[in-house]
Amino acid sequence: MKQLFERLQTSFAVADYKEQRRDLAFLCIPREYAEMLIRHLRDHEGFSHLVFFTAVDYIEDGIFRLIYMLHNYETKDTIGVHVDISRENASMTSIHALWAQAALYQRELKEMFGIDFPGSPGVDEDFLLEGWDEIPPMRKEFDTRAYAEKTFFPRPGRKSTDPRTHMREQLYPDGGKG
Repeated sequence: MKQLFERLQTSFAVADYKEQRRDLAFLCIPREYAEMLIRHLRDHEGFSHLVFFTAVDYIEDGIFRLIYMLHNYETKDTIGVHVDISRENASMTSIHALWAQAALYQRELKEMFGIDFPGSPGVDEDFLLEGWDEIPPMRKEFDTRAYAEKTFFPRPGRKSTDPRTHMREQLYPDGGKG
């Protein structure tokens, strides 16, 4: 994998290479080179399978990190391509032309994080959250507890909403005296 990284460095602005195992490595690339690098990995380096595509919210740094996981069946290597994009007006080039299933991942990321992929098929259609009009729920500033308290009523029969107290009562009904 180290040789792959060295080859990629000659043509792309690849940075922060990290080999996690002999067959698993990660690298970072600026957003403007991402689609070009991913296409190169598919067409010239044998990474023909898009394993998954997701995002992580680094609210403190003001970025989303997109993670493209690609697999090469011949060498049995997997590479993760990290691309940092701004949280403000988050947008990224679509890769649906490289892998059709990417459109589904992009649609999910648009709904859950608010990241746009202009030109991706169905990207603006509801995916899971039909009629959702709140802030995207996977963003760190989304307050899950406040949303649940506003949206759902408390269940009858439950004395506490603290999970530790509830489990203690379930595991030790006699208070641990038996």
